[in-house]
Amino acid sequence: MTSTQRIAFLKGHGTENDFVIVPDPDGRLDLPATAVARICDRRAGLGGDGLLHVVRSAAHPEAQAQADEAEWFMDYRNGDGSVAEMCGNGVRVFARYLLHAGLVEAGDLAVATRAGVRRVHVAKTGDVTVSMGRAELPEESVVVTLDGRSWPARNVNMGNPHAVAFVEDLAHAGDLRAVPPFSPASVYPEGVNIEFVVDRGPRHVAMRVHERGSGETRSCGTGACAVAVATARRDGLDPAETAVPVTYTVDVLGGSLSITEQPDGTVEMTGPAEIVAEGTFDAAWLAAALA
Repeated sequence: MTSTQRIAFLKGHGTENDFVIVPDPDGRLDLPATAVARICDRRAGLGGDGLLHVVRSAAHPEAQAQADEAEWFMDYRNGDGSVAEMCGNGVRVFARYLLHAGLVEAGDLAVATRAGVRRVHVAKTGDVTVSMGRAELPEESVVVTLDGRSWPARNVNMGNPHAVAFVEDLAHAGDLRAVPPFSPASVYPEGVNIEFVVDRGPRHVAMRVHERGSGETRSCGTGACAVAVATARRDGLDPAETAVPVTYTVDVLGGSLSITEQPDGTVEMTGPAEIVAEGTFDAAWLAAALA
């Protein structure tokens, strides 16, 4: 970019999982990890748990194969600049942005992600529902250990890896700035999102999460889906066996999400998504960040 270019951004959040949104329809903007980390820095940048790079699928080499199904690709980055396969709250905010910008109509749409195409229903106002695909339940056992306590964790993959631990008190998770120790490390060679879960009532749980590459966040959409599936199995519920959908309310620090697992295994997540601000980067600052 040149020092006179004005690059737009927006800020949005889903249950207080917040993102910097960078529209780049033609895929002309190179965003190295160092630049993303500076943009997401809460003191020296705009601040965010992650960054949503908005690109047409046909213009991005990682999404061209999905272009026939989904016009838009969510090139998602964690707050530290690392690339992630999927972000559930991010997809809702991404869809809300597309509607806000007049790039799609309200209703059903498809969004390409590194974890595959996700089907989304976005209303003109209110909640957004995302079909998150099917959960995979790898057989490897995992143990999470923190401050002298240990918990078995359910291994769940929602397009990205999760370890779900049921605890007596969410305070036992500590500050979650650092990655909670888990073993064996070989189960998650590329890192993992770790959820700590307590019961709140019938089909109602609450969670805290350490997101890979971001630390503790106020919400994690794929994490809430992983938690709902893990809780259903703990409770002896499997829609594939009963042919009856199962819905859990999952409280996160930033609000609540409704997660439904269908008999065919598809997991649907419903929750709010808001655009809160928009503007342009200072051209000189962004040029330095991209250098």
